[in-house]
Amino acid sequence: MLAKAVFVVPERDDLVYEPKWDGFRCIVFRDGDEIELGSRNSKSLNRYFPELIEPLKAVLPQRCVVDGELIVRANDELNFDALSQRIHPAESRVNLLAVQSPAEFIAFDILALDDRDLTDAPFGERRAELERIAATFAAPIHLTPSTSDHATAVDWFNNFEGAGLDGLMAKSVNDVYGPNKRSQIKVKHKRSVECVVAGYRTHKSGDGPGSLLLGLYDDAGTLHHVGVAASFRSVDRVALIDELKPLESAALVEHPWANWAEAKARADGTMPGSVNRWNATHDQSWTPLRIEQVVEVTYAHASAGRFRGTTKMVRWRPDREPASCLHSQLVQAEPFAFGDVLNP
Repeated sequence: MLAKAVFVVPERDDLVYEPKWDGFRCIVFRDGDEIELGSRNSKSLNRYFPELIEPLKAVLPQRCVVDGELIVRANDELNFDALSQRIHPAESRVNLLAVQSPAEFIAFDILALDDRDLTDAPFGERRAELERIAATFAAPIHLTPSTSDHATAVDWFNNFEGAGLDGLMAKSVNDVYGPNKRSQIKVKHKRSVECVVAGYRTHKSGDGPGSLLLGLYDDAGTLHHVGVAASFRSVDRVALIDELKPLESAALVEHPWANWAEAKARADGTMPGSVNRWNATHDQSWTPLRIEQVVEVTYAHASAGRFRGTTKMVRWRPDREPASCLHSQLVQAEPFAFGDVLNP
């Protein structure tokens, strides 16, 4: 089940509100001693999160399907980068990280229990059933908090970002579970920032840039790759290539990411060209550009100095010098204790 984005906490009598977790979506299937962790694209996550199998067996009913989110926290806040590192091909590395950065599961819906398919039941009934079975939950398995009070939801929206969360979910108590339908609401922050355009990736159609590679400078003058701007219309891609093509000439001569082709430069997955952790065959190649253009983009949430999710291009900023595009533009939320999110 999916959600559509809004930027203000909606207020309706039928809505309940939950924190929006910044992790990996995961549906847990249990049938007796068998546990399957299913990803959003139906891939099994069991081998990557072995430390969750026994805790899930200890608290879940013998036969059920529970929807939720896998998270990793560090320093009392969510750490998406640490969670991403858990997707690793080497079993020895997976087992080491299971100890060093163990995952947790946040349950927020139940789709089946015993012989009952609950997807046609309204969310209010599903939530009540989930709360009933959650009476046995213990860390690292948690029930997501929920409130029907709009003022409380606004307070969560304003404060929980300080614990690494990226917004709210708003759900109608009357809605059935509709796979692939955006009937739920995700409430996101909306901000803008000026970034350096350091390169681009060609769209799969071949008719221009599919995404712009964005950079921001730290106080020491190092340009860091912070994410991409994408989702361009075909007509916009044609216009973009006319804008960017002149910047390809001699782009690598003084490019700050000139070492991108070296494996050690991409080991942490943050540099352009890094192997995609979900699809190793996915083409991550890119075309470098001279560091001359600045673009304004909108974003919802930043974590560890990088955008979470794709940004949206607003306009070119010919009035801005690349050197003025600093990390300090990113909103730094006031710290908020993670334990107060789980038990508000």
